Amino acid sequence: MFSHACFFNTNKDSGDFLVFRNEINSFENPNEVITRRSQVKISFSCQYPKVASVSNHYINKKSDYIFTESSFGTFGYSFDIFTNNNFSSRVDPSLYPLEINLMDVLYMGIAAHSALPEVRLFVESCRATPDDNPYGAIFYDIIKEGCIMDDTVEVYQSDSRTYDFGIQAFKFTGGYSEVYITCSVILCAEGSSNSRCAQGCLRESAHKRRRDVSKETARHYITQGPFRLARQTQHSAAASENGGSLHISAGTGVFAGLFIVSIVVLVGLLVYNAKKTRAPDRMYLMSSF
Repeated sequence: MFSHACFFNTNKDSGDFLVFRNEINSFENPNEVITRRSQVKISFSCQYPKVASVSNHYINKKSDYIFTESSFGTFGYSFDIFTNNNFSSRVDPSLYPLEINLMDVLYMGIAAHSALPEVRLFVESCRATPDDNPYGAIFYDIIKEGCIMDDTVEVYQSDSRTYDFGIQAFKFTGGYSEVYITCSVILCAEGSSNSRCAQGCLRESAHKRRRDVSKETARHYITQGPFRLARQTQHSAAASENGGSLHISAGTGVFAGLFIVSIVVLVGLLVYNAKKTRAPDRMYLMSSF
């Protein structure tokens, strides 16, 4: 939950517009890495247009990942987003970067592609970051050492070459608008009892058995993203078209209602004090005649 709010008031002559803007923002919990709650934000602005200028950029979806190793030949991985939990309809690549709403379920599927008849895919880890650097200081572990770390993850039944799962959408705290997900994957020979695939989830306290590296590939990393908050994109579009924006969610409506009530109470107190002050003045004027 949000515990504080602040007010911003700015006047700006940008050359293209003369903008007067007022904004109410809530603070996020600094001890949390991610959140699934929308930030309370009320923006008011008016502007006088001079010259309009609009720009945008396009981020292309990464294509399939292809690798070659002596024991497994040439193989590859695909990392796709699906429209539902049937995992039969992929999201159109032209829609990337994808816009998401907090708490929506993202359906993702990782598939291994190999000419070998008996291989098994193992997803060892999946890590979310606010940029495309999976080694950055800010990250959130979704899967770690084969163990699911996020309570909202649901893994769906699939064949040995596919890993389908869903997760509730989230964002990083601290003003970040994008989320990337990077997973480390391994391909193993089916039926090998000493491969990383056979070991499965390994907790930190668990004893790791010696692995037969000839029965598995090296660890490879594949990335999906970025995901962007649809609320922020719509907010920006409305601001560019109308010269201002007002986005009200359920939490925002409550916050705005309390804000308006406080103003009404303050005005009432001022009127009451003014009446009390005028009453003695009238008595004094009557007694002076």
